[in-house]
Amino acid sequence: MSAPSRIGGFSESEVNQVLDAACRVVGLDEAGATVLRGHTNAVFLLACGPVVAKVARRGSRTAEVRRTVQLVEWLTRRGFPTVPLLPVEQPVLVHGHAVTFWEYLPQPDHPVSAGQLAAPLRMLHELPAPPFRLRPLDTVGAIRRSLAAITALAEGDLEYLAGRLDGLEKALADVRFVLPPAVLQGDPQHRNALHHGPIAVLCDWDTAGYGPPEMDLVTIEIHCRRFGYGREHYEAFAEAYGFDVAGWRGYEVLRDVRELRMITTNAKRAVPGSATLAEVARRIAGLRAGDDGQRWNIL
Repeated sequence: MSAPSRIGGFSESEVNQVLDAACRVVGLDEAGATVLRGHTNAVFLLACGPVVAKVARRGSRTAEVRRTVQLVEWLTRRGFPTVPLLPVEQPVLVHGHAVTFWEYLPQPDHPVSAGQLAAPLRMLHELPAPPFRLRPLDTVGAIRRSLAAITALAEGDLEYLAGRLDGLEKALADVRFVLPPAVLQGDPQHRNALHHGPIAVLCDWDTAGYGPPEMDLVTIEIHCRRFGYGREHYEAFAEAYGFDVAGWRGYEVLRDVRELRMITTNAKRAVPGSATLAEVARRIAGLRAGDDGQRWNIL
């Protein structure tokens, strides 16, 4: 029996009620909205105009959504290439669930390339620290919280992941970063950027923070290698950005830490019988086998 469908952690009827109420607050019509994404947050394209509504995943803290809004507003004022928020007071709260509204940018049938990501990502890393606090990067802490929330994995796999994290945490303490700390997108990748005329703009700032840019850069490398974009995509990115994280001596540790976070973040949302759980288990088997080139399926 397959797992019931969920959109951003909600049932379909629940998320539609939240969306309808939030749209009424800002004077938009929810009728005919279509789901663009639903694995993490519930993202809808409204039929009434070029607007995207994003219902934060069930359980998201309102303070974190407010921080995202604050960051995007600051970036927009500085002329940074990001998807703009609608000019309404945000986030809109519906029974404790946070909803944000964004300008819709129509997209061609091909994703932003890794090479196109280099210019906005480097621009981001060169910005001064914002006049408000961004959470410091804490990848190890995020993995531990995910491990504690996982309910569907086999005990042996959980023990393996926890032991792998313990070893990586020790290795990470010896890593010496070479780039200065900066504002981080947190999950820069092909699906978290959009075409906007001749340029690429970044979007999805939920995991933004402050820390070593090498973590953003290794995320690009992982997505090129694991999701089928290929070595040429990554090399184009590294050349355009001006730094090859895969040639840096801390690469393997950072790579393994980042991949572990990607696995555990998905694992904590997985339910028995789901495609997500099957993919997580397959990735763990690949880690156990030392298969650094295993192709991952997008979740």
